[in-house]
Amino acid sequence: MTSTNDTGAVAGPASGPTSHTHRFRGLVATGFIATLVAMAATTLAAALAQAVGVGFEVSDGGETIPLSGFAVVTGFFSVVGIVIAVALLRWSARPAERFLWTAVSLTAISLVPPLLSGAGTATITALLGLHLVAAAVMIPTLTRSLRTRVASHPD
Repeated sequence: MTSTNDTGAVAGPASGPTSHTHRFRGLVATGFIATLVAMAATTLAAALAQAVGVGFEVSDGGETIPLSGFAVVTGFFSVVGIVIAVALLRWSARPAERFLWTAVSLTAISLVPPLLSGAGTATITALLGLHLVAAAVMIPTLTRSLRTRVASHPD
């Protein structure tokens, strides 16, 4: 018996849902490692700033940001960055470039609240620096990871 239903299609190594899952998992794993590094870096930088006299008092009542607060906020917004990167990997033709522009824009916006916080100059300067420390870890890492995943799996 002969079959005439053969379409001649052969699945390649970079096709199908397994390929997409692998790309996303790799990006998320890289992002979470970068998140841990960013959390450690910002917390260490905040501790060093405190050691040289920065009080991190941000309200009129003298409320001070605890060191753990830097880690938590850095972790939260880093995960937001990972979600944006995954979404762009899934739905953008140029995810690395779109992520870079989006992340840089969001970083610039994130610099506004410290300026409006009513804190002292040393605290504002330290907070601005801490935003940039986290961005310096997350943005290049996720951008590079996106470029690698697109180059190795051009669907």
